[in-house]
Amino acid sequence: MPLPPDIFETSRYLGRLFAARPELAEEAMARLEQPVRADELAAWLDAQPVTEDNLKPVLRQIKQRAYARIATRDLTGRAPLAEVVETMTQIAELAVSTAQRVLAAALSARYGTPRGADGRAQELIVIGMGKLGGRELNVSSDIDLIFVYPEEGDTDGIGKRSISNFEFFTRLGRNLINAIAEITEDGQVFRVDMRLRPDGDSGPLACSFDMLENYLISQGREWERYAWIKARPLTGARWDELEVIRRPFVFRKYLDFGAINAMRELHAQVRREVAKKAMADNVKLGPGGIREIEFLAQVFQLIRGGRDIALQAKPTLTVLNLLAERGTISSGTARGLAAAYDFLRRVEHRLQYLDDAQTHTLPASAEDLERVARAMGYVDAAAFMAALDAHRRIVAAHFEQVFADGEAADHTLDDLWSEAADTGAEARVRIVARLAAMGYHQPQEAAERLVALRTSVRYRQMAEDIRRRLDALMPRLVETAARQPDADLTLARSIELLDAISRRGAYLALLQENPQTLEKVAQLVASSRWAANYLQRHPLLLDELLDPRLLDAAPDWTAFRSQLQALLDALEPDTERQMDVLREQHHAQVFRLLAQDVAGMLTVEKLADHLSGLADVLLAVALSCAWRKFLQRHTETPHLAIISYGKLGGKELGYASDLDLVFLYDDAAPEAGENYARFGRRLNTWLSATTSAGQLFETDLRLRPNGESGLVVSSIESFRKYQFEAAWTWEHQALTRARFSAGDAAVGAAFERIRCEVLRQPRDLAQLRDEIRAMRQKMADAHATPVAQRKEVFDLKHDPGGLVDVEFTVQYLVLGFSCRHAELTGNLGNIALLGMAADLDLIPPSLAAPAAAAYREFRRQQHTLRLNDAKARVAPASVAPHIAAVQKLWHHVFDT
Repeated sequence: MPLPPDIFETSRYLGRLFAARPELAEEAMARLEQPVRADELAAWLDAQPVTEDNLKPVLRQIKQRAYARIATRDLTGRAPLAEVVETMTQIAELAVSTAQRVLAAALSARYGTPRGADGRAQELIVIGMGKLGGRELNVSSDIDLIFVYPEEGDTDGIGKRSISNFEFFTRLGRNLINAIAEITEDGQVFRVDMRLRPDGDSGPLACSFDMLENYLISQGREWERYAWIKARPLTGARWDELEVIRRPFVFRKYLDFGAINAMRELHAQVRREVAKKAMADNVKLGPGGIREIEFLAQVFQLIRGGRDIALQAKPTLTVLNLLAERGTISSGTARGLAAAYDFLRRVEHRLQYLDDAQTHTLPASAEDLERVARAMGYVDAAAFMAALDAHRRIVAAHFEQVFADGEAADHTLDDLWSEAADTGAEARVRIVARLAAMGYHQPQEAAERLVALRTSVRYRQMAEDIRRRLDALMPRLVETAARQPDADLTLARSIELLDAISRRGAYLALLQENPQTLEKVAQLVASSRWAANYLQRHPLLLDELLDPRLLDAAPDWTAFRSQLQALLDALEPDTERQMDVLREQHHAQVFRLLAQDVAGMLTVEKLADHLSGLADVLLAVALSCAWRKFLQRHTETPHLAIISYGKLGGKELGYASDLDLVFLYDDAAPEAGENYARFGRRLNTWLSATTSAGQLFETDLRLRPNGESGLVVSSIESFRKYQFEAAWTWEHQALTRARFSAGDAAVGAAFERIRCEVLRQPRDLAQLRDEIRAMRQKMADAHATPVAQRKEVFDLKHDPGGLVDVEFTVQYLVLGFSCRHAELTGNLGNIALLGMAADLDLIPPSLAAPAAAAYREFRRQQHTLRLNDAKARVAPASVAPHIAAVQKLWHHVFDT
């Protein structure tokens, strides 16, 4: 079958190659429908012995053979971009690994094997950079390489034949470059570019791990972080040690929005070079070109890759998809950029197919431009250029949106912020007047805050780049605060936040680079003092405000658990980082709920359900991780359950609630008791220890059998025995709100059976009333408002007629009547249980409904007050009907 004539029209090089080697044309047509596979390349290599003498022709002939196949498939529309770049990458990998193997063996025969201080053999690690590292190699590309080796030392050759490892690997590197890049009668395999190595052309050709690490720490520049994103070792061993050096250089532990500035400056240099050399028609470097798509993907990798390991992926299209999944960019943006990337890369290949030249520039010749257009499937150059321009416009628009300079544009309030540096009376008057005109009700106090920050020691001692970012932010903050309902409060809290986070320029960079986030911050801190304080403690959460789905996405705790477990698994065996990530993920999810809460999208009950569901997930994941690291474990899966009491048990968890927990096990192994006792303490540390990321939960284990004097972990049998033989009534009250939260479901089910059995015991109702009344009085004595003050202040929780009265009433009904009505043992919440008790004629519906409404309203007000760090106290008159409703129910149950 002859080759289509269009192939020779669109690739002069292929025409010359097939004329010189007609057997390649025959094979290309015979195998036109089959991609070139990696095992096929290896079989070609194995078909003949490869030695130092025939290395060059063998590699070049294999390259020509594979190139002929992939080019033919591509130009006839059979090979998608992914196949083309993967095949070219495999050719390069085969060439590099084969050359190293053959040439290293030859050098070792002359000088011996390079060895480290401990006698271990050393191998050259060839690192593929750029498109080779990302498995995205062009059809006519050079390959960017870096040569490293683990340790200094010497070869084990005899006498004078021994040389240093540095000299050995330098020679090997030179030989490898020559074997691949030298132009012979068979051409070359690939051009080789070594300029990305430490110190570039002036640096050593090969360097040890220590040399590389010292360079990256002391001299590594921002553009090198970008370059090392795609670094991928192709040969040798001890890659894990190399990754320990690379990863912290490229990916910061915290969000790194400062990377945008660095990438902006790098791209500006490229743009200046493009303009200087009139390269507007360059599909790689020109406006809206391939490089801009790569920059877009990689800047988010630099910002977030240290915290999101998946974003450390190397292929550009993979990264774009991941960014869309995370909401960092919209799915529409990702699709547009991916389509443009595919189009531009295919154009790039067709430019290179013409003469096998490493070019990215549209041809000046009208005839050649028509050839490229036809190769892209267009009827003429005009149609092709229209499609090309459309893709480039899309890329340029997205690029400008991300890389717009937040410092470049002047702001109308710049002079106001500058005047804040002037402590004179005239300047103060001008500032106050402008703030008043903007709608500030207390402009004098607002002006004083601005002046205090502008003239503070902290401001003067800020690093120049941080101070420049703050200077750019402050005028925008003053304007943003003025748009809020309470401008003065918003400005005060926002300045407190900026002052707290200004030690880390990355947070200021986030706000500067994302103006829409500043608006969200202002709205959030204005709505809640607790939210403002939470942001100050955990400024990393500012990143959550960038997600456009923040107010739309309902939590999916099952999916969150899977994602969190996968993230922690990927961090093994780094316990410290895992504990930090647990806390960071918890904070992020709480913050998302907080944002929806203050936006009025969640009822108190729904919020409590979500916070409780989140806590259950974190308990389960923490238990799993802690057990995996517990060296004394006697079974792969612990037969242990976490039982939650109190707010978590009743699914009424608040933002700052502690967790009342009990640990139970059911395991017949002889060592089980001792192991679980140790593990319980370890697990509590995982939950409650304060790390650099803060605290996960404050835990309280005092509700366990025998309280603080009891064992941290109890067997299910001893728990049952305690409940029936030693527990106090108040402990059975607590049991009404207890439930299985995490761990072994079988142990959880055993607990639930015991709980129901305990609750359904027949009881002396008079004695039960007396004991609950006594406990209620004890709580009131400790926490309620003094009697003399109750006309002015009502404590929503502790005062008579408040929340505790409703809770104790429900607990009495459950303990007193579950023996007759098993449904009362259900952990359904106080409002539902009041309704059930009314349906069962245990209390009048006319009392149950108003008390339930009061309970709901008290919780709502309590929550609102706590959002602003206020005590849960109100004027009694404002809730008088609700107090009366609860007191009527209480008196009916306990005094009749």
